[in-house]
Amino acid sequence: MLVAGFPAGAFATNCYVLAPAPGQACVVVDPGQDAVEPLERVLAEHDLTPVAVLLTHGHFDHTFSVAPVCDGHDVPAFIHPDDRAMLADPMKGLSREAMAFFGGRLELREPREVRRLDDGGALELAGLTLRVDHTPGHTPGSVVFSTATEQGDEVILAGDTLFAGSIGRTDLPGGDTATLLRSVRDKLLTRDDAAHVLPGHGPTTTIGRERASNPFLQDMDLPAPGRGL
Repeated sequence: MLVAGFPAGAFATNCYVLAPAPGQACVVVDPGQDAVEPLERVLAEHDLTPVAVLLTHGHFDHTFSVAPVCDGHDVPAFIHPDDRAMLADPMKGLSREAMAFFGGRLELREPREVRRLDDGGALELAGLTLRVDHTPGHTPGSVVFSTATEQGDEVILAGDTLFAGSIGRTDLPGGDTATLLRSVRDKLLTRDDAAHVLPGHGPTTTIGRERASNPFLQDMDLPAPGRGL
């Protein structure tokens, strides 16, 4: 499986591209601010054709370029219904301080085609099977996507639910720390320690590393490691 990624925009939001191999169809995950041009370079470098854009949640640093990417390639965007309103009204996910910084206005729009993500669903896209798990806490509609490589390794696109050494912030509208920790415990820490975590910001990590050393998880009643997908 081919996985390519790059940090986009002022928020250094990780945008990912997944495909079975070079020269094939692919999915794009979280095209954030200023992601269009670097994304096009990645697609050209690997001769990839997008078939969908997947959104881990509705914050604008992850969705800023979703409309031009989707409409430019005539593909749908997938998002959980609890976060869909932020596609056209990103102010719904911002603090008062952030609203003031943007002058109370930040205008975006939905792509032409938007499809819903459901907890426990499976997406068959670009020759890949991606499981969807609803992980509220950072936002009400946060999700993570999971798939397996040919070698059987699990790859988790975690958005802003889990980072290397940290978890997503919960001080924005719709955020809740207890809910987020429960999502991490019940939907992520049940995975095998070797599972690769591709977060929305910062470096990659593994479930085992976060189980052992993430300071936000040390006082939790942690489940035993699972066996992946």
